[in-house]
Amino acid sequence: MAGARFTLFDTAIGRCGIVWGERGIATVQLPEARESQTRARLRKRFPEAREAPPSGEAKRAIAAITALLRGERRDLGALALDMAGLPEFHRRVYEAARAIPPGETLSYGELARRLDAPGAARAVGQALGRNPFAIVVPCHRVLAAGGKPGGFSTRGGADTKLRMLAIEGARVAAPEPTLFEAAEYEFDVAAALAHVRAAEPALARVIDAAGPFRMERKLTLSVFGALAEAIVYQQLTGKAAATIYGRLCALFPRASAGPTPRQVLAKSDAELRAVGLSRAKTLALRDLAERAHARKLPTLAEVGAMGDEQIIEQLTAVRGVGRWTAEMFLMFRLGRGDVLPVGDFGIRKGFQFAFKKRELPAPDVVAKRGERWRPYRTLASWYLWRAAELGAKR
Repeated sequence: MAGARFTLFDTAIGRCGIVWGERGIATVQLPEARESQTRARLRKRFPEAREAPPSGEAKRAIAAITALLRGERRDLGALALDMAGLPEFHRRVYEAARAIPPGETLSYGELARRLDAPGAARAVGQALGRNPFAIVVPCHRVLAAGGKPGGFSTRGGADTKLRMLAIEGARVAAPEPTLFEAAEYEFDVAAALAHVRAAEPALARVIDAAGPFRMERKLTLSVFGALAEAIVYQQLTGKAAATIYGRLCALFPRASAGPTPRQVLAKSDAELRAVGLSRAKTLALRDLAERAHARKLPTLAEVGAMGDEQIIEQLTAVRGVGRWTAEMFLMFRLGRGDVLPVGDFGIRKGFQFAFKKRELPAPDVVAKRGERWRPYRTLASWYLWRAAELGAKR
């Protein structure tokens, strides 16, 4: 390709590469195990390309891709792609895939039906397997039957695909069901709704007003990874936290599923502070990594055999991890059914609205009333948060 240029750039999943020319982007390369391998792959495909600072469409693409992989919602559909030489069917598949927004997924069969080719699911999969425009053509948003991630032709395979989907907030089944991914929650939602309705008329009214229970569990690959992310996100807006967490992950380009304890320990405090972490969060993250490296932090399999209070005791031993963070881990990472974070302001505000209290209730008042909701206090908590939202609108 005449006039082709390339460069490498950092993202939350590692150091990616991009090739561009006069007609637009020619390829986006996901990270290999080493930067030299990423560069070598680009040179093999485009031997005439010269390394250069990004400009024009490439500069816009890099900014959009890095923002998307930090968790920001970005539309990459307007970026110009150079599809010269690609089969016509592949072009159609890529254009259809580009219409899938962040946070959403389609199956190969559904994408084939959008192309008016309902029997071409396998051909769609083959075209996406040869996708030269990773992320810009979001083949990671196309799944196998049953919501399984299916294959992914890059380093890390399905793990990298799951990591990208998790960043975008999409839900996807694990490649193989595990202790924490075999079911959406660890309790029967229908039974929980019936119990809470019968036990608490005030919450029954909130349930009617708020609608179906839609609490989502977040993909959890390790206790260390979940707590590291939680530490970064503490006391920050979602956007600011996502930016800092993306920068943290970019320090470890070989870690497709986020940094490991060993990698964190290899960085100096100055390097960790440089991504935007406060001194307190840097110390907390280092303590977490030290505990995990020394096997003093329980694994996912180990917490599965623990009761809620035992898990809270284990997690709150980590510097910077309080009871609230541990309770959020129980609810949103493990899907435990009987968690009531009485110290949470939103819970107390929702209680005030639902029970028509003039003053914000003390935590012990919420805890005492919550005894009625056992063993489904997680569902009750979720509806108390919805009650706070309903109250704010009045």
